[in-house]
Amino acid sequence: MPTRLRLDISYDGTDFAGWARQPRLRTVQGELEAALATVFREPVLLTVAGRTDAGVHATGQVAHLDLTDEQLALLTKPHGRGALDPGWALRKRLNGIAGLRSDVHVRAASLAPEGFDARFSPVFRRYEYRIADARAERNPLLRRHTVWYPAELDDAAMASAADELLGLHDWAAYCRPREGATTIRELQEYSWRRDESGVLTATLRADAFCHSMVRALVGAVVSVGEAKLAGDRLLGIRAEEQRTSEFKVMPAHGLTLVEVGYPDDLAARAAQTRARRDA
Repeated sequence: MPTRLRLDISYDGTDFAGWARQPRLRTVQGELEAALATVFREPVLLTVAGRTDAGVHATGQVAHLDLTDEQLALLTKPHGRGALDPGWALRKRLNGIAGLRSDVHVRAASLAPEGFDARFSPVFRRYEYRIADARAERNPLLRRHTVWYPAELDDAAMASAADELLGLHDWAAYCRPREGATTIRELQEYSWRRDESGVLTATLRADAFCHSMVRALVGAVVSVGEAKLAGDRLLGIRAEEQRTSEFKVMPAHGLTLVEVGYPDDLAARAAQTRARRDA
């Protein structure tokens, strides 16, 4: 049986064409799998919790890989020396290959518990979106992950509109649908806060998000905050279940995947998720 390792990963998405491996494009998966091939001298594939789009960042991405006994031995007994913890050894090797100024970093690597599947086991994904509107401080050091918005936004109206959107629904109007994929999701949390510098941060948590859903939901509520849309119109758009031009999808660089949550019963959750997606 192969040995499964869990990787916890952070990256600045600015210079990546997204997570997923693509020919002739620099991607997070491509960089990490190239480093893994250097470590093991053969290809090793990663399975990820959520494929982020071009320009989207992560501080809480999760992936897994499966190693043969021979590959595991390269980590645990390098050059015939004493046994090492495989997670510690892999994290050290991958970050060493990436270098000190890399825009991708393996925060942790560990033996995965039985039944763990990075993609199918999560019970939620949590994202944050940062906006510096006309009331906020414009900090150039944070420009790569904060959208500078030219208007003043009503954060109270935005918080109220976001709260009304919670629940299990068909989000086709707020997604870029993929063929054969469901657009039914449970939006578990959608909140806004303004920090001491005036920057607005949205927090969105769901069992899963369909393609472009987070940035569309943020764009819709920003339109409410700028008084371009009434708050209750967002429910009407959702009920119509089709894309609209009434609001703009927000840019990718304000978005960060901050957490992937896993249950205690990993195997049961993975089986449940696979069954739902295959239905």
